[in-house]
Amino acid sequence: MPPISRKLLAKGSVLLIGTLATFAVINEEFSASTLYQTFRGGASSSDAVIYVPSYLTIDSQRALLSDLSVDSQRALKTNDLGGGNCKWGPPNYDVPPKEEVQFHKTLIAGYPSGDKRMIFVQMEALTGWPAKDEWDFEFEGDSNHPFIKANYPHHEGVWGWGDNADQMVLMVRNIRRSMVEYYDIRWDLGFAETYDEVASLDLDVLYGERAPLEDFFLWRDEKVMDEIYWYGWEIDYWMEGGLMRDMFSHGITSPEHFAMEMDPRTNTRADLEGYYLTNVAPRIADGSIVESYDVHCDPSNPQITSGCEPVAVISAEKLRDPARGPQETEAIANVLLNDDRMGQFMISNSAWRCVWRELIVNKKGLKTVYDRPGNQESDYNFSEEMLTAMIVELNRLIEKYGEVGSVWENKDTAIELVSLLTEHVGEIQDELDGYGNGNRKTLRDKDFLGPKERKRRRDLYLSNAADDLAKIRKDYTDYFNALAKKRWEDQQDARRLASEKKMSARK
Repeated sequence: MPPISRKLLAKGSVLLIGTLATFAVINEEFSASTLYQTFRGGASSSDAVIYVPSYLTIDSQRALLSDLSVDSQRALKTNDLGGGNCKWGPPNYDVPPKEEVQFHKTLIAGYPSGDKRMIFVQMEALTGWPAKDEWDFEFEGDSNHPFIKANYPHHEGVWGWGDNADQMVLMVRNIRRSMVEYYDIRWDLGFAETYDEVASLDLDVLYGERAPLEDFFLWRDEKVMDEIYWYGWEIDYWMEGGLMRDMFSHGITSPEHFAMEMDPRTNTRADLEGYYLTNVAPRIADGSIVESYDVHCDPSNPQITSGCEPVAVISAEKLRDPARGPQETEAIANVLLNDDRMGQFMISNSAWRCVWRELIVNKKGLKTVYDRPGNQESDYNFSEEMLTAMIVELNRLIEKYGEVGSVWENKDTAIELVSLLTEHVGEIQDELDGYGNGNRKTLRDKDFLGPKERKRRRDLYLSNAADDLAKIRKDYTDYFNALAKKRWEDQQDARRLASEKKMSARK
């Protein structure tokens, strides 16, 4: 790749700093993947870091690339050298408008855990075109990016891309690892120690290290039980093409209740369950509430051209596996070949294995969750109660999508999903079994215990040491709920301002 001028780097850095300051209080993991493009090692210092943020407006991206000739811009893409060889290069961030090029666009969605980045960097390398985040669409406006990353309908997501997507790919990661990385990304971006520190977000440390174990335990004690349901609810939503369900009972629900579920910052679990029992369940029983779909996924007029059900289920963990990784890159490539509008930009299939090797083995491209140093994911303990809850949720999904004679029996997406989840159950069961045979260290009172075990230990402590209540660990529920609510309010204010900006621009 030709050297990038210092003028370009300086120009990009100035724009980057200004935009990050604006975005600091808007969102966390949901936009972090495209806040800036920091590339990994394996190249000279001149082309290891190129600040061309994909969330910037088209005009800003073009300004950053204006120093490069047409040939140099083309050279930014991954080069097919022939004979199965290739050389990785970042995609072309100068995305042409829809009037010039009509892409067949792919949405990559799943529970927030960092692995969607693993998938879209493969797509970028295979085609030479960049991805854009759901929140970037929401705040920066429409564009012609062919790949869209999203957490929707999780509360960290937003349907910001309108009707831009043509097909949908579901990312599935091990639930245990997802919980760890979800928190780590939030911590990367400044999960404040106190309420007043919420606005002091540092966005320059993404995947730089892991969160301190003690901080992780505090969050886990309060949030992970509900997030286990969010994980399964996200999978159900996409697998069933946007069918609206209650996340706790898994039954169908109303649009009003579904909207409440996407706003847990103002609706607690007790609120959601109470509303469902009082206002939804009776109407299901009398037939006034029937199966219905999210407005974005109405089967008669879906905002994703082929519908909201995934065309493929992809595992970034398999991408990391030396034995299975190249086949997963092939699966991603075949998704992009579903339509000639994207297929025309694909690198030769003889170079697909090389693309996998460049990104995974040679560690070219964007930093990802797998570049994070420090503690291992296994260092973040879970209680037997929590591991059991994860297994229960995974088994529910396995039984549903693996049921013989059901509509899922012969669907490739369901078969792949069941295979992945079955593998995950085995891994978690091995860890759970380790508690009984001594292969796992005993949890301390400060470790993540789960509500039942925590209550048992607290009751025991109170009975034995009623005069020393100060030793009981502080309950952080109110703090985390207040923090989440404040961030939600900040996001709503930012969305309002972005909407006003869009309306003003149209006048």
